[in-house]
Amino acid sequence: IEKNIEVSVVGLNYTNKNESENINGIQVYRIKPSQVKGLAWFFNNKAISNRITQINAETPIDIVETSELGLAFITKIKSIKYIIRLHGGHHFFAEAENREINWWKGFQEKRSFKKADAFIAVSEYVKKHTANYLSYNGKPIQVIFYPIDVNTFSPIEVVSNQNAIVYAGTICEKKGVRQLIQAFPLVKEKFPNSILNLYGRDWKFPNGSSYIKRLQEDELPKISPFDKDVLFHGSIDYDKIPETYAKAAVCVFPSHMETLGLVAPEAMAMQRPVVFTQLGPGPEVIKNGETGFLCNPHNPKDIANKVICVLQNPQKAAEIGINARESVLKQFEINTIAKENIQWYNKIFNG
Repeated sequence: IEKNIEVSVVGLNYTNKNESENINGIQVYRIKPSQVKGLAWFFNNKAISNRITQINAETPIDIVETSELGLAFITKIKSIKYIIRLHGGHHFFAEAENREINWWKGFQEKRSFKKADAFIAVSEYVKKHTANYLSYNGKPIQVIFYPIDVNTFSPIEVVSNQNAIVYAGTICEKKGVRQLIQAFPLVKEKFPNSILNLYGRDWKFPNGSSYIKRLQEDELPKISPFDKDVLFHGSIDYDKIPETYAKAAVCVFPSHMETLGLVAPEAMAMQRPVVFTQLGPGPEVIKNGETGFLCNPHNPKDIANKVICVLQNPQKAAEIGINARESVLKQFEINTIAKENIQWYNKIFNG
């Protein structure tokens, strides 16, 4: 918007009605979802296509961007270029989570990819691993990271807790929370006053049971008496996350799988020492030992060793925090990322 580019967002509403509003110059259209059993997908896609056609008739559209499945049943308009941004689609996570591909979602994703004019991948890792299952059909593709608002996530003067280990994100298996809890007693042996703070919403199993409850019943008794220092704080407001990071001695995100991940670079932008996963896009985000630390998320001992390294070397940790912010400013700064997106849009639209 600040670059004089008109932006509209079109999608299904959370409620059973049509709505539209302008949010900071962005026109948002929320479409009433279809209730037709078995054919809702058809009518929903038709409604989205119709809205795009209406917008294009009023103000010609250059680019339509969507996620992996988004173009499967959208009617294309010849004057518009269609871009898919790869956040990690169905095929990508089927590989990552070692599960079977749902034929219907798989069909949609392949159909969608064939209709795309170009692609954006949020990491080199997503680009390569998506290509293991899906073809880009010779269309151009560019890696552009997620943006970080480095003004929101910037160093602030608070009294940090030199014993506080902080995790933020969904509390679930693929985020490595179980291994982080298993690593905690090893940290406590060296730093008896350390506390493990877990921030984030609970994940539910298909039967509706709680993952946090499973951890409390199965994992915490195994690390007694240290279990009393593992604290589940639940979800926190987005505007409170920077202060949460700022108070931490170290931020730990031992994820088994990420497309890129926002939490690590956000904490890095706060000049906090970060322990991130060595898998997937981890090496794209952190240079091990210089801008943070990379760990084997399946190995609690390795997670613990990296946390201990930070806690044992506060001066080195502070230097790494400074390097971390400088790295984020180069790789993730929001104005730079916006510019990269605009340049790619222009390149695709202008052929």
